[in-house]
Amino acid sequence: MTPPPHPGGLHLGAAAVHVYTASGLALALLIVLAAFEGNIALALWLGLAALVIDGTDGMLARRMRVKERLPTFDGALLDNIVDYLTYAFAPMVLLLADDRLPGGAAGTIIAVIPLLASGYQFCRVDAKTDDHLFLGFPSYWNVIAFYAIVMDLSPTTVTTILLVCSVLVFVPIGYLYPSRTAALRTPNLVLTAVWLLAYAVLLVQLPDPAPWVIAVSLAYVVYYLGVSLFLTVRRRTAGSPHPTPVVSSP
Repeated sequence: MTPPPHPGGLHLGAAAVHVYTASGLALALLIVLAAFEGNIALALWLGLAALVIDGTDGMLARRMRVKERLPTFDGALLDNIVDYLTYAFAPMVLLLADDRLPGGAAGTIIAVIPLLASGYQFCRVDAKTDDHLFLGFPSYWNVIAFYAIVMDLSPTTVTTILLVCSVLVFVPIGYLYPSRTAALRTPNLVLTAVWLLAYAVLLVQLPDPAPWVIAVSLAYVVYYLGVSLFLTVRRRTAGSPHPTPVVSSP
């Protein structure tokens, strides 16, 4: 019979998951530096790495039972810090550096609005529902920055999108949490993987991405929004209009 693993090894494994999550802090800094240097493609590749880490660290944390093995360390807080920097702060710097926002003080003010909206959202105790939906637009500013650059959107278009999504942060619509939402879990994960692959293909094709790859990528966005609205309506129809607050895990 194989002896049980040494408790010290389990604690090291749990700590390694937190280090994996924390690597997103380095990625956030590298994205900002790449943006300042004008290396926009590198910044987007680093953003893809941040997406992959964020999409997998929670599953690893649950598998390693990090809350049980390292109860004095708040992995959820670490996850929120990393997400704010990689999903909100770094993308705003990228948009400014790539002139995707109006010039001067106007562009800076517009960039601050999503940061304030996300600051509010990340501090909400009900930011995620008991059935694992994000409540309000889930601060996917990195995704918006990606499409702004890949599709060569004008500052006016990008500004409009940022302002609309900032308002949607406060609108109680449930948004799909691909790695945790139970409904349609298998297609959600498969299609998310396809979207990440399309993201990489589009970066390889820069500065002239193929329209059909963009269409495939945007099809996932349409699917994501459609499923999110469906789950929101189903939840309210079932008599649960007010999500139950939950404490998120990394």
